[in-house]
Amino acid sequence: MNDKELLQWLEKATSGDESAFQHVYQATYQDIYRTVAFLVYNKQDIEDIVNEVYMHLWRSFHNYDSNRPFRFWLHGITVRLVQDWKRKAWRRIRLFERNRQMSCEQFDWTDKAVLQSEMQHELFNLVRQLSYKLRVVVILRYFHDYALDEIADILQIPSGTVKSRHHLALKELRKRFEMTGGDAYVN
Repeated sequence: MNDKELLQWLEKATSGDESAFQHVYQATYQDIYRTVAFLVYNKQDIEDIVNEVYMHLWRSFHNYDSNRPFRFWLHGITVRLVQDWKRKAWRRIRLFERNRQMSCEQFDWTDKAVLQSEMQHELFNLVRQLSYKLRVVVILRYFHDYALDEIADILQIPSGTVKSRHHLALKELRKRFEMTGGDAYVN
């Protein structure tokens, strides 16, 4: 469902129509879940953040500017809530990360459509190894196809910072890809 089709449901949801909100939820849930899953490791945290996104969405429909793309606005909410969560839970994240490193568990991914090939799985693992600041730029740029200026707007940082993080992320991904022997995948 594109933004224009969503607009009619958004207008109804703004007036309190729960079934219209359900349509918006169903049309956007998978996208929002994947975005959060790329940015956060713990499955329970992913679900909590996604729920928070939709509670925030329900409370702030009146703030939506219909002259701008809805998904752009929704991704902005999502990224800001992930950032808030990270800021509030930095100690907990460090403990989870330390625990994850000690146990060397594989990431439990439930949406198999995203990981269609070994190459995608390998790239996904490499992206997960990036710092959060670099990872969020990569996800918004290549998963959601936002321009660098749009990413700057979503993250509320200067465009030059986004360009720098984009450049550093690609450089780091190339280096890690070559270290894993990824050049065997390149045609």
